[in-house]
Amino acid sequence: MENQLEHKQPNKAIKKMAFIATFGGLLFGYDTGVINGALPFMSQKDQLNLTPFLEGLVASSLLFGAAIGAMFGGRLSDRHGRRKNIMHLALLFFMASIGCTLAPNTEIMIIFRFLLGLAVGGASVTVPTFLAEISSRENRGAIVTRNELMIVTGQLLAFTFNAILGTVWDDTAHIWRWMLVISSLPAVMLWFGMLTVPESPRWLISKGKAEEALSVLQKIRTESVAQVEIKEISESIKSDSDHEKATFSDFSIPWIRRILFLGIGIAVVNQITGVNSIMYYGTQILQESGFGTQAALIANVANGIISVIAMLFGIWLLGRVRRRPMLIIGLCGTVTSLLLIGLFSFTLEGTSTLPYLVLSMTVMFLGFFQGAIGPVTWLTLSEIFPLKLRGIGMGTSVFFLWVTNFVIGLTFPVLLGSIGLSATFFVFAGLGVLALIFVSKYLPETKGCSLEELEQYFRSYDDNKKKVSIS
Repeated sequence: MENQLEHKQPNKAIKKMAFIATFGGLLFGYDTGVINGALPFMSQKDQLNLTPFLEGLVASSLLFGAAIGAMFGGRLSDRHGRRKNIMHLALLFFMASIGCTLAPNTEIMIIFRFLLGLAVGGASVTVPTFLAEISSRENRGAIVTRNELMIVTGQLLAFTFNAILGTVWDDTAHIWRWMLVISSLPAVMLWFGMLTVPESPRWLISKGKAEEALSVLQKIRTESVAQVEIKEISESIKSDSDHEKATFSDFSIPWIRRILFLGIGIAVVNQITGVNSIMYYGTQILQESGFGTQAALIANVANGIISVIAMLFGIWLLGRVRRRPMLIIGLCGTVTSLLLIGLFSFTLEGTSTLPYLVLSMTVMFLGFFQGAIGPVTWLTLSEIFPLKLRGIGMGTSVFFLWVTNFVIGLTFPVLLGSIGLSATFFVFAGLGVLALIFVSKYLPETKGCSLEELEQYFRSYDDNKKKVSIS
């Protein structure tokens, strides 16, 4: 009984490894959130003198870079290892942050924002994969979703530092440089921290380093569990012997192609909810509804706080409920929130109550998204791909996530200006309904299954697509 209890809870070694690795998630969140407060200052005539188009280009260049980074980050982590890839990303985070801070003109800023996006995209793939591979089946949900918690914590820190610096700093001309340089500090902590972290045991076994993998497992499992798990992983790799090197041609196999379809679908579902329209343009949304600028900025910090609280609740919930219903309930909540924002904006335009109703609905939206959709998305993506295709498969899926993010980031202000607040949110509500249909039809339950059992489940899908139980 003592061994079972020990196995069900992440031990200190896993907690330490997860804490260090998730600084990649913290950087992900900070660098995607900080631009919201930095843009108004860097746009001034005596700074980068940005036009509205160039503001959009500076903001979205990171998203485009993230799409590329997600695609190649998975391949690089398959080739060089999860740990080494995270260390390389830490260096890229640091250099790109310094480059953005010292950028003398718009062209240099866009280049370094793109490079920063490469690091963000690479981290969005590699960190969850690493966390999934060091976790046991019992604690995988709690461990992997810590990265999502660190992402929203990074966004909260960005909103908070922006608000503090914007309020108390006297030299507003160069304040944006201080906002941007802060992200270099966790990059340094990530690099030095990863020096103390071992490589993923699953990756080590895939490279023929079974003894080293066993040594790692013995540090993060009980002895008996380590012996059983290394046998499971070895057998899984042996059954994949026909696919020695992961390439895109592997996705021509029907059962693998189905997993890729599911991974891309889950990634797109995450973004078409419209979450980043609120995270990137929350201040503008609240201003459109009737808030003043200062009130909107304060509310933007509140959105960050709510995201962290909801994420903590979501991590707690993952250990107690199944993934599939959790995602469906989350989507129902976000669709309802979007519909109500659209309805209130249409019927109460110009009234004094509209700003507070819109704020309450954005709070409700983020509660459902960060408490359900966000945790399930990243956990599921880290679970469904077989070992030898995990890097390339997750990389491809997250590439589509970032491309969708990029498209929404560019089109949202255009929609807001052309069709208005109400119609824009009706559009996102419609997309949310499509997301619900996709999840209800295609997403299997993954809770309580080892990564090897999930692989066997997808392999057992026959030509008639008859499902078999994985419980």
